[in-house]
Amino acid sequence: MSKYQIAVIVGSLRKESFNRQLADAIVKLAPDEFSFKQSEIGDLPLYNQDDDANPADTVKRFKSEIVAAQGLLFVTPEYNRSVPGVLKNAIDHASRPYGESVWKDKPAGILGVSIGAIGTALAQQHLRNMLAYLDVPTLGQPEAFIHANDTLFDGSGNIGPQSKEFLQGWMDQYVAWVKRHVD
Repeated sequence: MSKYQIAVIVGSLRKESFNRQLADAIVKLAPDEFSFKQSEIGDLPLYNQDDDANPADTVKRFKSEIVAAQGLLFVTPEYNRSVPGVLKNAIDHASRPYGESVWKDKPAGILGVSIGAIGTALAQQHLRNMLAYLDVPTLGQPEAFIHANDTLFDGSGNIGPQSKEFLQGWMDQYVAWVKRHVD
Protein backbone atom coordinates (compact mmCIF):
# COMPACT_ATOMS: atom_id res chain seq x y z
CA MET A 1 0.00 0.00 0.00
CA SER A 2 1.28 3.45 -0.89
CA LYS A 3 2.07 5.80 1.95
CA TYR A 4 0.15 8.72 0.48
CA GLN A 5 -3.42 8.11 -0.70
CA ILE A 6 -4.69 10.97 -2.85
CA ALA A 7 -8.35 11.56 -3.71
CA VAL A 8 -8.68 12.91 -7.25
CA ILE A 9 -11.76 15.03 -7.90
CA VAL A 10 -12.41 15.68 -11.58
CA GLY A 11 -14.83 18.54 -12.18
CA SER A 12 -16.12 17.15 -15.46
CA LEU A 13 -18.60 14.33 -15.97
CA ARG A 14 -17.80 13.80 -19.65
CA LYS A 15 -16.01 10.46 -20.10
CA GLU A 16 -13.60 11.83 -22.72
CA SER A 17 -13.03 15.22 -21.09
CA PHE A 18 -9.58 16.79 -21.35
CA ASN A 19 -9.57 17.13 -17.57
CA ARG A 20 -10.26 13.43 -16.99
CA GLN A 21 -7.46 12.65 -19.46
CA LEU A 22 -5.17 15.03 -17.57
CA ALA A 23 -6.10 13.43 -14.25
CA ASP A 24 -5.29 9.98 -15.65
CA ALA A 25 -1.99 11.13 -17.16
CA ILE A 26 -0.52 13.38 -14.47
CA VAL A 27 -0.71 10.77 -11.73
CA LYS A 28 1.81 8.71 -13.71
CA LEU A 29 4.37 11.42 -12.93
CA ALA A 30 4.12 10.86 -9.16
CA PRO A 31 6.52 8.67 -7.18
CA ASP A 32 5.50 5.12 -6.24
CA GLU A 33 4.77 6.09 -2.64
CA PHE A 34 1.74 8.03 -3.92
CA SER A 35 -1.46 6.38 -5.10
CA PHE A 36 -4.40 8.17 -6.66
CA LYS A 37 -8.09 7.26 -6.72
CA GLN A 38 -10.68 9.24 -8.61
CA SER A 39 -13.68 9.98 -6.42
CA GLU A 40 -16.96 9.86 -8.34
CA ILE A 41 -19.02 13.03 -8.01
CA GLY A 42 -21.56 12.58 -10.80
CA ASP A 43 -23.78 10.34 -8.69
CA LEU A 44 -24.18 12.80 -5.82
CA PRO A 45 -27.67 14.27 -5.44
CA LEU A 46 -28.04 18.04 -5.46
CA TYR A 47 -27.07 19.32 -2.05
CA ASN A 48 -30.09 19.98 0.17
CA GLN A 49 -29.59 20.94 3.82
CA ASP A 50 -32.75 18.99 4.67
CA ASP A 51 -30.79 15.81 3.91
CA ASP A 52 -27.90 16.52 6.33
CA ALA A 53 -29.32 14.18 8.99
CA ASN A 54 -29.81 11.34 6.51
CA PRO A 55 -27.36 11.67 3.59
CA ALA A 56 -27.56 9.45 0.53
CA ASP A 57 -25.24 6.45 0.36
CA THR A 58 -23.31 8.13 -2.46
CA VAL A 59 -22.65 11.13 -0.19
CA LYS A 60 -21.45 8.84 2.61
CA ARG A 61 -19.16 7.05 0.15
CA PHE A 62 -17.72 10.31 -1.18
CA LYS A 63 -17.11 11.72 2.27
CA SER A 64 -15.43 8.50 3.42
CA GLU A 65 -13.08 8.64 0.41
CA ILE A 66 -12.05 12.17 1.38
CA VAL A 67 -11.55 11.14 5.01
CA ALA A 68 -9.33 8.20 3.94
CA ALA A 69 -7.13 10.39 1.73
CA GLN A 70 -3.97 12.14 2.87
CA GLY A 71 -4.27 14.69 0.07
CA LEU A 72 -6.49 16.04 -2.69
CA LEU A 73 -6.00 16.63 -6.38
CA PHE A 74 -8.61 18.76 -8.16
CA VAL A 75 -8.63 18.68 -11.96
CA THR A 76 -11.33 20.93 -13.29
CA PRO A 77 -12.62 22.62 -16.41
CA GLU A 78 -13.96 26.15 -16.37
CA TYR A 79 -17.65 26.74 -16.97
CA ASN A 80 -18.84 30.32 -17.37
CA ARG A 81 -15.71 31.69 -15.68
CA SER A 82 -16.08 29.47 -12.59
CA VAL A 83 -16.14 25.89 -11.38
CA PRO A 84 -18.66 23.44 -12.80
CA GLY A 85 -21.82 23.01 -10.73
CA VAL A 86 -21.09 19.31 -10.18
CA LEU A 87 -17.80 20.21 -8.46
CA LYS A 88 -19.40 22.87 -6.28
CA ASN A 89 -22.09 20.35 -5.33
CA ALA A 90 -19.44 17.82 -4.23
CA ILE A 91 -17.59 20.45 -2.20
CA ASP A 92 -20.84 21.44 -0.49
CA HIS A 93 -21.76 17.84 0.37
CA ALA A 94 -18.39 17.09 1.94
CA SER A 95 -18.40 20.32 3.96
CA ARG A 96 -21.78 19.75 5.58
CA PRO A 97 -23.43 19.61 8.01
CA TYR A 98 -21.85 22.74 9.44
CA GLY A 99 -18.90 21.84 11.67
CA GLU A 100 -18.45 18.39 10.12
CA SER A 101 -16.43 19.20 7.01
CA VAL A 102 -14.12 16.42 5.84
CA TRP A 103 -11.95 18.82 3.81
CA LYS A 104 -10.08 20.46 6.70
CA ASP A 105 -6.27 20.20 6.62
CA LYS A 106 -6.12 18.00 3.49
CA PRO A 107 -3.31 19.39 1.30
CA ALA A 108 -4.55 20.06 -2.22
CA GLY A 109 -3.32 20.76 -5.70
CA ILE A 110 -5.37 22.26 -8.52
CA LEU A 111 -4.97 21.72 -12.26
CA GLY A 112 -7.16 22.32 -15.23
CA VAL A 113 -7.08 22.18 -19.00
CA SER A 114 -9.23 24.01 -21.52
CA ILE A 115 -9.33 24.89 -25.18
CA GLY A 116 -9.60 28.54 -24.09
CA ALA A 117 -6.55 30.80 -24.07
CA ILE A 118 -6.62 31.38 -20.31
CA GLY A 119 -6.98 27.71 -19.53
CA THR A 120 -8.96 27.35 -16.31
CA ALA A 121 -7.53 30.36 -14.47
CA LEU A 122 -10.81 31.74 -13.14
CA ALA A 123 -12.23 28.36 -12.15
CA GLN A 124 -9.03 27.64 -10.26
CA GLN A 125 -9.20 30.99 -8.47
CA HIS A 126 -12.80 30.40 -7.43
CA LEU A 127 -11.88 26.91 -6.25
CA ARG A 128 -8.96 28.34 -4.23
CA ASN A 129 -11.38 30.76 -2.54
CA MET A 130 -13.69 27.91 -1.53
CA LEU A 131 -10.84 25.72 -0.32
CA ALA A 132 -9.32 28.57 1.71
CA TYR A 133 -12.62 28.95 3.57
CA LEU A 134 -12.68 25.18 4.20
CA ASP A 135 -9.14 25.22 5.71
CA VAL A 136 -7.64 23.23 2.83
CA PRO A 137 -3.97 24.17 2.36
CA THR A 138 -3.66 24.56 -1.40
CA LEU A 139 -0.45 24.60 -3.43
CA GLY A 140 -0.02 28.15 -4.74
CA GLN A 141 2.95 27.79 -7.07
CA PRO A 142 3.41 26.71 -9.73
CA GLU A 143 0.02 27.46 -11.17
CA ALA A 144 -1.04 25.28 -14.08
CA PHE A 145 -3.47 26.88 -16.53
CA ILE A 146 -3.12 24.37 -19.32
CA HIS A 147 -4.19 25.06 -22.88
CA ALA A 148 -5.42 21.96 -24.67
CA ASN A 149 -3.59 21.25 -27.91
CA ASP A 150 -2.59 18.28 -30.03
CA THR A 151 0.70 17.77 -28.16
CA LEU A 152 -0.61 17.74 -24.58
CA PHE A 153 -1.02 13.95 -24.61
CA ASP A 154 0.89 11.34 -26.58
CA GLY A 155 -0.72 8.45 -28.43
CA SER A 156 -0.82 6.36 -25.25
CA GLY A 157 -2.59 9.01 -23.15
CA ASN A 158 0.54 10.07 -21.29
CA ILE A 159 1.71 13.66 -20.96
CA GLY A 160 3.33 14.61 -24.26
CA PRO A 161 7.01 15.53 -24.47
CA GLN A 162 6.35 19.28 -24.95
CA SER A 163 4.41 19.48 -21.66
CA LYS A 164 6.17 16.82 -19.62
CA GLU A 165 8.92 18.97 -18.09
CA PHE A 166 6.46 21.60 -16.85
CA LEU A 167 3.95 19.09 -15.52
CA GLN A 168 6.68 16.96 -13.91
CA GLY A 169 7.82 20.11 -12.12
CA TRP A 170 4.25 20.75 -11.00
CA MET A 171 3.91 17.18 -9.71
CA ASP A 172 7.25 17.40 -7.87
CA GLN A 173 6.04 20.55 -6.09
CA TYR A 174 2.69 18.92 -5.30
CA VAL A 175 4.40 15.84 -3.83
CA ALA A 176 6.59 18.07 -1.63
CA TRP A 177 3.49 20.05 -0.59
CA VAL A 178 1.62 16.93 0.50
CA LYS A 179 4.62 15.56 2.38
CA ARG A 180 5.11 18.90 4.16
CA HIS A 181 1.52 18.83 5.43
CA VAL A 182 1.22 15.12 6.18
CA ASP A 183 4.60 14.16 7.66
